[in-house]
Amino acid sequence: MPQAPALVLGVTLASVYALLFHLWKGEGLGRKGWRDLLFMWLAAVVGFASGQLVGQLWGFIPWTIGQIHIIEATLVALLFLIVARWLASERNVA
Repeated sequence: MPQAPALVLGVTLASVYALLFHLWKGEGLGRKGWRDLLFMWLAAVVGFASGQLVGQLWGFIPWTIGQIHIIEATLVALLFLIVARWLASERNVA
């Protein structure tokens, strides 16, 4: 079980990834923009946690910051952000 500093670092990194992805895609921060940012944040946090789990299961130790498997968590978070963006665009089309 991760300790408090690892949880804070993980949520902080996931939040930064969500914000950067949201801004990179050119989304504004109007009413719809805040809702999309929240959706991206949830996707990034769930993706980061999933990547952390993958890293723990694989046991790929060399690239960790404390208890955080940074490479696996980052890659899965980005994958979740891409899927979330795709789902959000599909929802807007329908």
